[in-house]
Amino acid sequence: MQNKLVRLASRPTGWVRADNFELVEAPMPAPLEGEVLIQNDWLSLDPYMRSRISDAKSYAKGVNPGDVMVGGAVGTVVESRSSAFAVGDTVLAASGWRLYATMPAQAVTKIDASRVRASAYLGVLGMPGITAWTGLIDICQPKLGETVVVDAASGAVGSVVGQLAKQVGCRVVGVAGGRAKCEYVVNELGFDACVDHRATDFHAQLDALLPNGIDCLFENVGGEIFETLLARMNVFSRVALCGMVSEFNREPHAHRTLRSILINRIRVQGFIVSDKLDTWPAIRAQLIDRVVSGQLKFKESVVEGLETAPQAFVGLLRGENFGKQLVKLR
Repeated sequence: MQNKLVRLASRPTGWVRADNFELVEAPMPAPLEGEVLIQNDWLSLDPYMRSRISDAKSYAKGVNPGDVMVGGAVGTVVESRSSAFAVGDTVLAASGWRLYATMPAQAVTKIDASRVRASAYLGVLGMPGITAWTGLIDICQPKLGETVVVDAASGAVGSVVGQLAKQVGCRVVGVAGGRAKCEYVVNELGFDACVDHRATDFHAQLDALLPNGIDCLFENVGGEIFETLLARMNVFSRVALCGMVSEFNREPHAHRTLRSILINRIRVQGFIVSDKLDTWPAIRAQLIDRVVSGQLKFKESVVEGLETAPQAFVGLLRGENFGKQLVKLR
């Protein structure tokens, strides 16, 4: 048998293209002592991957041309040389864009797919859901009656942020790209309102929906949308700066409203959720309970086959996905 994997073929300049990646065959890996061989079932695609294929300084080691693309995956143990795992275990690991991977046992997490389907551990129960919890609960610390705004509201992170904020008793306004996404977050997820950032009257809608300003902004997008929202922040408001996805594929937008941070004494904190891995199990346990009870809903966009990953990743960066973007591998 041959393994298949996706490598970075060339470093993109500007917008990522599918031909920046290459699908190649490789020998089937064999686990060493203390390792497991995983057959991946689901591959996660996430915005952070764009910064990993850039040569700009980042918080984690980048992917160079010729390297296998990084990414989280859920799979099944097919061979084990570790007492911690048995053949047939369903596991979560950062095994990258490949069909089979060997991983050290300590880098693999056994998951329970009996209560919630396995793919959810890459979205609402995985890094995106834990990111939402950390940024909203730990950094923004929303209070009853406050106004929370989250952009990329229908995405894997934003959708969880809004639902959690409602459960705290906040008024929640989302920003999303397109009418269908806005209808979803209001009608299905329970947001109080949502604004389509593509609408010609975007600014007027924000003015109408935010008469009392913003107390907590969960920022995923950056660029002009961030600038627009920053100008509407309240005194002693907070910003959880999670991502700047709109700026990944172009020169950074020159923010002109950063003065608002000074005038309104805003607390802004950038955060990387992997800085506090010790908090993940407790947060995941709470997310599982809320999904099982129906308090947390989630949506997945799925493409099939490892060969579709590059184009799906391009679509993700262009906002074409609806909810968590996944690749079904088998």
